[in-house]
Amino acid sequence: MILADKIMNLRKKAGWSQEELANQLGVSRQSVSKWESGASIPDLDNILRLSQLFGVSTDFLLRDDVDPEPPPTEPELPPMPDTPQAPVQRITLEQANTYLDTVKAVAGKIALGVALCILSPTPLIYLGGLSSKEGRFALSEPLAGGVGLTVMLVMVAAAVAIFLFFGSRLSSYEYLDSQPVELAYGVDGVVHKRQAQYQPTHLMLLVVGITLCILSLVPLMMGAAVDEDGMGVIVGLVFMFVFVAVGVFLLVRTCTIAGSFQRLLETGDYTREQKYKEHQSNSVATIYWGLVLAIYLGWSFWTMDWGRTWLVWPVAAVLYAPVRTLAGQLNKKG
Repeated sequence: MILADKIMNLRKKAGWSQEELANQLGVSRQSVSKWESGASIPDLDNILRLSQLFGVSTDFLLRDDVDPEPPPTEPELPPMPDTPQAPVQRITLEQANTYLDTVKAVAGKIALGVALCILSPTPLIYLGGLSSKEGRFALSEPLAGGVGLTVMLVMVAAAVAIFLFFGSRLSSYEYLDSQPVELAYGVDGVVHKRQAQYQPTHLMLLVVGITLCILSLVPLMMGAAVDEDGMGVIVGLVFMFVFVAVGVFLLVRTCTIAGSFQRLLETGDYTREQKYKEHQSNSVATIYWGLVLAIYLGWSFWTMDWGRTWLVWPVAAVLYAPVRTLAGQLNKKG
């Protein structure tokens, strides 16, 4: 029996049409039709996928003197619970390299936008200190507040522009966050190699970023010790924001790049099961962080105490995990 007949018999035995088999393999119906008519033969990748799909060996498909074998013992990924099976997106070597290179180029820009958001209150804080009795220069409060608020809004606007412009370059890859993917033959090894090459840099940037965030309180404490009632505290507070901004810049940049490898390999936070959970919690995240932003801005503008209101963010980050867990439990009960 030739390969064309074997494919046709196995398909009919499974009760599939040519179009259904094509959907399972991620190819066109015309390709399946050509295989079964003998006009063309599947490539190596599709031979392997046919073998796994029908539970036969590649020898059975390619040789005439081999009987079918029992299904392979490799465990199959369980279907996502309570949801229709999402189509598997096939990633070629060119697509994988293009995606990894794009993420590497964009990661620093997105991290810069986050750093600008963190630094945005510092002009207002510093000018507010100058306008106070303890300031070195006599600035009127309206002038200091107006200039500081203007600079802050310009920095936030620049950050938003960065997010929109560079984030759009990754919009075509959003399916990697929610849909299962399958790497073409040989792509898995290439992605693993690039991940291993980046791993030492990733660990170094994680250590430096976390260290800077931990040490961010040192300038504030030193400023308070040197000039508790004057500009020392203000300058220390500004440098605290700078330390945090640089630390977060490094963390966001390296985690964005490291996450690109996990998305392709479906490891870490991007396994198929985790993708389903993240899909369920997307609406919760949108509402939660929107509410946190509203609280931060409302509290900050009401009190004008930007040196204290930033505490909303670390508190919100700590509370996010239990809130998402609670939402997931409520969703299951519903």
